[in-house]
Amino acid sequence: MADNAGPSPSAPAPASPAPASHFYPFATSPDIIRSHEKDVFITATLTNQAQSIIRSIRGARFAHAHADAIKHLTELLYFSLTTLIGNRTLGEEYCDVVQLEDDTLQLPSLVRRAGYILGSILVPWALQRILPAFRRRLRAKLERSIARQRAKTVQNGILFMAKEQSKRKSLFTKLRFQKYILEHLDSITSLSPIYALSLATFYFTGSYYHLSKRLWGLRYIFTKRIEESEQRVGYEVLGVLLVLQMAVQGFIHVRQTVASAQEEQETMTEEQPVRKDDSLLSSFQNPPSIPLLPASTPRYDLSTDPSALPWIPAGQQRKCTLCLEPYKDPSVTTCGHVFCWTCVRDWVREKPECPLCRQEVLASKVLPLRG
Repeated sequence: MADNAGPSPSAPAPASPAPASHFYPFATSPDIIRSHEKDVFITATLTNQAQSIIRSIRGARFAHAHADAIKHLTELLYFSLTTLIGNRTLGEEYCDVVQLEDDTLQLPSLVRRAGYILGSILVPWALQRILPAFRRRLRAKLERSIARQRAKTVQNGILFMAKEQSKRKSLFTKLRFQKYILEHLDSITSLSPIYALSLATFYFTGSYYHLSKRLWGLRYIFTKRIEESEQRVGYEVLGVLLVLQMAVQGFIHVRQTVASAQEEQETMTEEQPVRKDDSLLSSFQNPPSIPLLPASTPRYDLSTDPSALPWIPAGQQRKCTLCLEPYKDPSVTTCGHVFCWTCVRDWVREKPECPLCRQEVLASKVLPLRG
């Protein structure tokens, strides 16, 4: 008898397994540093070859004078032919690392690749050429400001006013701040502390070895399959050592700066006060290094005492070319010309140059003659 039962429901077909996704971990510090060192070695080799070519074409002097330009242009060409067009550098291929954007985890866009190259090559090159001129202008400006403050302090007798006495008790004044900036101008305007802090952060986190990569958000992933038992280590101990080094250097610098300020403060306190109404006020026009001569009664007046300074020949040579009268306290400049003390002093105050040969003359360098 035939079985009239309906067909039994077929069992559901097993679902096809989903493809297992492979997760690529972020590259660690040793991988990134190894890749960087490989690229440095390659760019150094290319730079030497480029310098040899330039030397054979334009000569050794031209190659030596433009060594920095050749180096940076070679690096720019190397990264333009690799990173800029979307390829990996030889160092990245050697270490099996690939760049990604840290926010999208996608391959870097053209804007970020170009920004990284500009930030790592062209910007430091430009700063290397701009910073020296900037430091010179800033140093000259600080020196003029400090000189004006010192002159104003001495001429107006500010040291003995109650307001200035209260300033002495403070270690931080405008003058000391400007002197500190002037003394440490090179280190203040240097990018080395920023690079050191970025490097210490890289040792702890294992990302952004270049400061330019940190600015543009470019990280590395490691494309080689890693076994579960394989452990990947970083360079955290180097970060600890670098942080300790910066902390010790900062502590020593602060201690030396405070000690120098305290020593300067004690020196100022021990100085004898100079009153504002003193006739011989020390200033830039009349510094302590200039012998102080009486203005009213000259010590050597050749018009009243012809026997004074007998080694000066008689005649016109015993007359000052400024006042056309016999010398009164004859004084000689650094260029060898002789004038009256008051004549050359007043002249140099208005214009720091010799009245005859126009060479530069400082008031502190004018020497009175003696018999």
